[in-house]
Amino acid sequence: MRKDTLKFEKRILCIGAGFVGGPTAAMIACKCPRYKVTVVDTNRERIAQWNSATLPVYEPGLDAIVKAKRGKNLFFETDIPKAIRESEIIFVCVNTPTKTFGAGAGLAADLQYWESTARQILEHARSPKIVVEKSTFPVKTALAMERILNSRTGGIRFDVLSNPEFLAEGTAVRDMEFPDRVLIGSRDTEEGCRARDTLVALYANWVPREKIITSNIWSSELSKLAANLFLAQRVSTINAVSAICEKTDADVTEVSRIVGMDGRIGARFLNASIGFGGSCFKKDILNLVYLCRHEGLPEVADYFEAVVRINEYQKERFVLNMLEAMFNTLAGKRICLFGFAFKADTSDTRESPAIHVARRLLEEKAEVVVTDPRALDNAKVDLKGLEGRVSYVKDPYKAAQGCQAIAVMTEWDLYRGLDYGKIFKQMVKPAFIFDGRNILDHRLCHKIGFNVYPLGRPALTHFK
Repeated sequence: MRKDTLKFEKRILCIGAGFVGGPTAAMIACKCPRYKVTVVDTNRERIAQWNSATLPVYEPGLDAIVKAKRGKNLFFETDIPKAIRESEIIFVCVNTPTKTFGAGAGLAADLQYWESTARQILEHARSPKIVVEKSTFPVKTALAMERILNSRTGGIRFDVLSNPEFLAEGTAVRDMEFPDRVLIGSRDTEEGCRARDTLVALYANWVPREKIITSNIWSSELSKLAANLFLAQRVSTINAVSAICEKTDADVTEVSRIVGMDGRIGARFLNASIGFGGSCFKKDILNLVYLCRHEGLPEVADYFEAVVRINEYQKERFVLNMLEAMFNTLAGKRICLFGFAFKADTSDTRESPAIHVARRLLEEKAEVVVTDPRALDNAKVDLKGLEGRVSYVKDPYKAAQGCQAIAVMTEWDLYRGLDYGKIFKQMVKPAFIFDGRNILDHRLCHKIGFNVYPLGRPALTHFK
């Protein structure tokens, strides 16, 4: 018997070393020191980064956990067959992007990575496994996974569970350590309940039992999609209100505060912004849209899709407001984007509003400078092919030199504390600030000399 088999009580595997798999594995390893936790991925470079001094994922608190547990009970490897054979519980944390081809293109989830993972598990498993859906999957994906895993004769048992992640990037470590709830969906059979109880016991190492919710597997799959729909709907709603505010001289921050004091509504996710981004909201809503149309619910599909349309409208409206404010031409003007990550405290730029804004500014023949404390490498990938038209500068003071406008894209605390008097002196006049997150002191910036354009609030200008 292998030495590691004797040392560890359980062997956990996470397939996929991205924003879900890596942090999930790190937290389990931290809270369950008697368990061996392995993360595997086909991307050798990514695995090498997880084993290096600089992790491929930035999350506050994650670096310390990984470096404390790595090599002890947390391992990052590329030998997927070996890891499958040795594991007892397998978390599937692979990417499920929106399809860009064939039936359902632009709406349905692309499940090719999920299916290849399921087939890998089938091929290499030599003992019973509990297979856990950790990524966000369409409803009834578990059924398809069961059919693949049970297609081979030989007596090996596979139990499929749904355990969607509810972590938010930027607060992922805290969300996993102190979750609002942990959801585990299973088949309502003796075997399904037994597998469910095994996963419940794993989380009970640090999560209070009353916060571990169990449900049928289909409710679990749908709940994740529905949760993201509700959150995104709140963002789109307040952003739609911000457009009305700008036409009526109302202040969206005051409206948000007043509405949020209603106990039936609450204050969270009521901050007007340039729009939501990230890997989940848009993708998951479009997946629901596709499901509803497939099931003959066009009115429901249209309602869900409107949440995404308003988000796209908000990004475009931001650019058009810049164009109008800067005398209806951006050609040859140097504009600095403060932030490129889709939100603060993460390096993730997937579906970031800054991507749309940067590309639109370039279409208007502007020169774009991007600054971000964590996301410049990803920004270069997102804007690949535009070299020479975009500059990347980490220091925001240097980035703003010679620019005519600053557009705040990400709510990094860094940008709140900058010396805007110093920045103003080195910019081309008249100088503009377009605050896409409403995080700056607009009156102070105006007093310094900036023409300030918040979202959902009256502009503060020096023009007569």
